[in-house]
Amino acid sequence: MHARIVLIEDQAEIRQLIRMTLDFGDFELVEAADADAGWTLIQDMQPHLVLLDVMMPGSMDGLALCRRLRADATTRGVPVILLTARGQQRDMDAGMQAGADVYLTKPFSPMELLDRIGELLRASDGR
Repeated sequence: MHARIVLIEDQAEIRQLIRMTLDFGDFELVEAADADAGWTLIQDMQPHLVLLDVMMPGSMDGLALCRRLRADATTRGVPVILLTARGQQRDMDAGMQAGADVYLTKPFSPMELLDRIGELLRASDGR
């Protein structure tokens, strides 16, 4: 399955780690460094999955973008994995309330990321 993934992360090192991790799968990865650019990519690309940092510069953080994805009819069903350094229960609750499917705290295991991506893509029938 060739899956389109949009990665929205402001730290170049994290984007590189994720890019290298996804090289092991059949993925088309497109990257953005902030939520505004990510929203544009999502609208243009119609991805199968979104990897989204929570804390980012710009007019929106990851939680706001996740809520926006869930509110839009064309992106409502796109699985979202939140990637964040914020690991307290209230942060996880906020991420899930914003509409995330999975909440991973940094540093995360590349294998766990691949497993979660695979689970979500299978659950969404590989759109």
